Amino acid sequence: MKIYTKTGDKGTTALFGGTRVPKHHIRIESYGTVDELNAHIGLLKDQDMDVHYKDLLSHIQDRLFTVGAILATDPDKALLKSGKERLNIPKISDANIERLETEMDQMNESLPPMTNFILPGGHQTVSFCHIARCVCRRAERLATALNDLEPIEPNTLRYLNRLSDFLFVLARKLSSDLKADEIKWIPEKY
Repeated sequence: MKIYTKTGDKGTTALFGGTRVPKHHIRIESYGTVDELNAHIGLLKDQDMDVHYKDLLSHIQDRLFTVGAILATDPDKALLKSGKERLNIPKISDANIERLETEMDQMNESLPPMTNFILPGGHQTVSFCHIARCVCRRAERLATALNDLEPIEPNTLRYLNRLSDFLFVLARKLSSDLKADEIKWIPEKY
């Protein structure tokens, strides 16, 4: 299989369903940012951490491929005239979102209460987690902008929102596990 197709040489790309759009289209920006997030999560997963979190991050990467596929699908071509799904694209389920919530609740049980905002840093692994969180927030902003133009499945937006929260709590948990300083933001007084 050749990687290059030459079909994008004029600045367009195809969505699932065949519709061609400019490479700067909000839909492309949305799923491209989800792809970037997935790469950052891969980098995070390559760090030294508990195998439970590595496995969970692998699951999240799988779900992000689902999110990307949903965002890369032309909504006008997703269904047949009969109303049946044209493309076999999985969905983000309530259970996927609930899993993130359950994991956050479990991590929070072992963490001290937050009394200040927290600055990213303290350990390289923690910093990678915060970068992934920031990219996730950008993916969420782009997906909500796309949703304003062409509605997408609500669970897709909910998953991105919950995932950014999860990555924040995971950064705190990693700080604790790695015995790294959690850097509190104490505003400087001028």
